[in-house]
Parts: sequence; structure tokens; C-alpha cells
Amino acid sequence: MEQGGACEEVRPHVSAGSPEGARVPEQARGEHTHDGPRDPQVPRAVQRHSVRGQILDALRSALACGELAPGQVYSAPALGARFGVSATPVREAMQRLAVEGAVETVPNRGFRVSERGPREIAELAEVRALIEVPVVLRLAHSVPPASWCALRPLADATVAAAAIGDRVAYAESDRAFHRAVLALAGNEQLVAVADDLHRRSQWPPANAPAARLADLRADAAEHTALLDALIAQDFAAVRSLVAEHFEGANR
Repeated sequence: MEQGGACEEVRPHVSAGSPEGARVPEQARGEHTHDGPRDPQVPRAVQRHSVRGQILDALRSALACGELAPGQVYSAPALGARFGVSATPVREAMQRLAVEGAVETVPNRGFRVSERGPREIAELAEVRALIEVPVVLRLAHSVPPASWCALRPLADATVAAAAIGDRVAYAESDRAFHRAVLALAGNEQLVAVADDLHRRSQWPPANAPAARLADLRADAAEHTALLDALIAQDFAAVRSLVAEHFEGANR
């Protein structure tokens, strides 16, 4: 799905249910590799075992928000200075992102954010549709309305994030809604694969303008409409809405 709108400031400490990460300022880019002053808003007391996970979440949010720009090089020491941590957890998180294809290693400099074109975006949307559409259509016939009703707060969260143009919150709530829908199939591998594809589809392509707020709201409205159709067991509407939703992901 498309995400757009203004980016909220993000920080490395993430509380439960809050899709916040850590904002990556200009000074943290690879071409400015000196250590800057510690951000006073970044908490210093962070449990060591969770630092890498928090930084990884923060960097993923920065990717979705466009704060980590395609083609730009960022150094682990500079990012670590901005997050108030050492370069080690940043480097470990970046290595994980490299495995996922979000960044590539630049020897002696840091990590360059991968540049993706329209073809890759279209391919991701196609693969997601091949996986998710048949599953949702099958679940529409087998899952009782009460189970769909339980997903209402997740759909509402996407609407709330879209309403204020919070691209980071929308990216998180969008994936949470899709994960919850697919989880009803009882296949953990399916959920994991689909979520990875979904996350990759949220990274903005190179030189792409920010998605319009109207598009973000329309995308969120499709979640609500789909859920309404699933609860009403309107199978024709479900089929139409699912197809439209994934076509929108390729806009």
C-alpha cells in the first residue's frame, strides 16, 4: 500500500503499541562521519539486549518515512552518535537490513540505502497479491464474523494514522492489520513471508515524490471497507476490494 504525508519525529526507544523509531538527521549521513553531540531526547539507559532491536526498528521507520534516502550513504558511528549508542548495534542493525535488501555495504564508508525502481515496486505488489488474495478469499468463507470484528481496532489504527499523515505510524499499522488477517489462516510461515514482502514494498523508491495524503486516507479506507464486507460475508465485495487494494499498492 502507499504511505505518505508528513513524517513524525522518531526516536530509538519504542514503547509497546507505539510505532516510533529514531529520527535520522542530516548530520548522520555517511558524508559527515564525525561524532556529533548526543541528542538530549535520546534515553541513555537502554537495556543492552534490546538496543539492536530498538535501533533496527528505528532504522526501518526511517526507511519507510524517507529519512534514510535512497542512494545516500550513512555511517554507523555517526548514526550511533545521534541515537546515543555505540556504533556496534547500529552496524549490526544495518547488516540485518543489508540481508533484507534495504541497504548495501560501502567499504570504509558505511551503508548505502538501496535505490529501487518502478519495476521492483510492481513485482513486489504482484507477489504480495499472489500470496494474500487467495488466502483472504478463502478466509472470507471460513472465518466467522466475530473474528473479523476483533480486527476493527487494527483497521481503525490505519485510519487514525492516515488522518494525521503519520507515515511511520501508518506503515506499522498497515502491516499489523495485514498480519492479523493472514494469521487467521494459522500458517506462521505465510505470515512471516507476507510481512517481509510488505515491509519491502513500503520503502520509497528513488526520486519518488511523497504520496499524497488523499492516497494514504483512501488506502486506509479500503481496510475498513474490506473488514465491513468480511463481517457482512459479502463475498463479491470482498473479491473486488482485495483486488483493488493490491492494485493500489502498485500506484
